[in-house]
Formats: sequence, structure tokens, C-alpha cells
Amino acid sequence: MIFETLKKNLENRGYLVSCFDTARQAADYLDAQIDHKTVGMGGSVTLDQMGLYERLASHNQVSWHWRIPQGKTVADMRAEGNAAQIYLSSVNGLAETGEIINIDATCNRVAAICYGHEKVYLVAGSNKIAPDYDSALHRARNIAAPLNAKRLGVKTPCAEKADRCYDCNSPGRICRNLSVLWEKPLGGEFEIILINEALGY
Repeated sequence: MIFETLKKNLENRGYLVSCFDTARQAADYLDAQIDHKTVGMGGSVTLDQMGLYERLASHNQVSWHWRIPQGKTVADMRAEGNAAQIYLSSVNGLAETGEIINIDATCNRVAAICYGHEKVYLVAGSNKIAPDYDSALHRARNIAAPLNAKRLGVKTPCAEKADRCYDCNSPGRICRNLSVLWEKPLGGEFEIILINEALGY
């Protein structure tokens, strides 16, 4: 079974877990599960690659700061997303032992993941998975963050080569918050969507 050990460890930590062979199957599932809701989305190449904004926006009110309607601002969309009933994000590192790691700059995404929604969906392609906590943290800092810095065009040492974290103090540094979910937060429901494809960074 795909992701058998990871699925078991996540479930033991309180999460619902759904596994899919392809991004298309996962997108179909989420499109069917989320209907007539207010939805927030964190900045995520994974979600973008899956076409989730376009699909969900056809029958939900979706707020995403990567798609800004006329008359709105990035700050408006982040605030609306953080107040939504449903929140979707990817992760920067996912340990097979069950820890979930995210690094953020503005911190709207990590704040929204942790609190305030009826349900949070965290979507992860197979490339996000590492054997244990230390390697998942290493992945988040030295693979995901430099690639995101390069994508954003910030002036940091890691963005130049996208090879590793230099633990810089650059004004453009995007590594300003580290969030680790040791267990499912109390309160709302969390579902982890595991996809057997490489998605995002």
C-alpha cells in the first residue's frame, strides 16, 4: 500500500489521511469534498499545479493571495483566507514518523494552518516526505526554502544557487518562522492528502 507507514503514523497523531496515486485524483476528491464553503489557500506551488483554485472557485468562495480580484489587496486576501471555513496548504517537509514542518515569511500560512478553521487540508506530494524529523527539517530548510526564494526572486544567498540554507540575515529572507505540528491541533479537523507524485518544492 502506498504510504502505509506514514499513513499509520499520521493517523496515530490524530489526522485523517487520504492517499492518491495522482494529483488529478486528489484534486477530484477535494473538489467533491469542499462545496459551498468559504475557502482559504496558502501560497503553494503544489495547489497551483493541481489547479485547485479554479476548480474550487466554481462552487465555493475562495480567497487566495495568488489570485487577487479587482479592488482587493494581498492583505485582504490573506485576511479572508485566514477567516475561511476551510483552509488548504501544502507542507515543506513531512516526516514518515508523522511530524509536519512548514517555513514561512509573512506567517499567514502557518498561522492559518494552526488555528481557526472548521477543517484544514494539507496536501503533500511524495517529494515532500523524509524518513524522520531531522531529515524533514533539513528538507524544509535546504530544499524547499531555497527553491521558493529563487521563485520569488528575493535577494538572499540561497536564492542565487537554490542549493542550501545559508542562515542569512538578509532583508529579503523568507525563513522567518518555523512551524512543527507534533500532533493534530485541538479543535478543528485536519486531513492529510498524500499524492504519489512529485509536486511543488
